[in-house]
Amino acid sequence: MRWLTLYARSRQVPVSLAAVLVSAVAVWALVRGEGPGDPRLPVLVLAMGAMAASVGLGGQDLALDRTAAIRWAPRRAAHVLLAGAVVGGVLLAVQNTGEDMATTEFVVRDSAGLMGLAALGAAISGAQYAWTVPFAWLSYTFFAPPPTSMPTQVATWMLLPPGTAAGTWTALALTVTGIAVYAVAGPRR
Repeated sequence: MRWLTLYARSRQVPVSLAAVLVSAVAVWALVRGEGPGDPRLPVLVLAMGAMAASVGLGGQDLALDRTAAIRWAPRRAAHVLLAGAVVGGVLLAVQNTGEDMATTEFVVRDSAGLMGLAALGAAISGAQYAWTVPFAWLSYTFFAPPPTSMPTQVATWMLLPPGTAAGTWTALALTVTGIAVYAVAGPRR
């Protein structure tokens, strides 16, 4: 159990978890009494959570991580999946207090896809800049034209209603690709 505590501290999990909680509560306070409707607010909570969790996708010393006697690929994949589950779980827990911002399917799809983007960002540009990939995609999504064609639906997958094929498949592809690349390659130096 001691190794898990050390791992969590080295990956800045307590600070990331605090940021996820604060962002979820802040958005919940903003939408209190307005009811469901705008998907941008839950997406904003999930994106802030994924960006906060992305700082933990690299350790303090990458050379030390690479020389460890343990297999990192399963641990990296588990880290990303667990971070996505926590980010989505925090939003769902906040929703249980009375304000229903999004469906469970929407939260699971978007939290998985955003953590896949964060993992891909860590593999491409390192853990310190892993947040830029979900942030850039979120920024584009908020200002993109209405999703009338398949390419715009793929580009704005975060805001599509649950059950939309383009949104589901895009999130799944980003999740699988991000986790696979990050698990095998690790964070960039």
